[in-house]
Amino acid sequence: MDRLSEKELTAWRLFIKAHAKIIEFIERDLAVQMKVPLTTYDVLIALFEAPDRRLRFSELNRKVVLSKSGLTRMIDRLEREGLIQREKSEEDRRGAYAVLTDEGENQLRKAWPIYARGIKQYFAASLSDEEVETLTRSFGLIYQELQSSEEIEGKNHERK
Repeated sequence: MDRLSEKELTAWRLFIKAHAKIIEFIERDLAVQMKVPLTTYDVLIALFEAPDRRLRFSELNRKVVLSKSGLTRMIDRLEREGLIQREKSEEDRRGAYAVLTDEGENQLRKAWPIYARGIKQYFAASLSDEEVETLTRSFGLIYQELQSSEEIEGKNHERK
């Protein structure tokens, strides 16, 4: 295994600490304004951006940062709150979709201004335009590499 340089380890630790602190502050701001928490927002925005505002549960699971059991509990809660609804798949009797409701979209839109302000205040305000471009390139490269690795792993898994 390759050893981490001190610079790499420092960058990683600062990334993790900054991410955790930004999320903590945005979560606090959303709670103070009595808006949906970020985990709920994450599910709602994934559905909002999906075709017909619906996703199979397996697709939704890949788009959000929750464990499978965590997502199941979240879906149950969001359905009880009227923010999403379940829809049986016509093609696959065992499959089901999570579908964004009008109330879910309404709650998403109410949370966005607080979330956007948090991104600006706790993340972007500390950075110059050049630094934002550097981070965008850097995170883009990391994400692209991870996506490629995931696709290769998926193909290898299919062969087995």
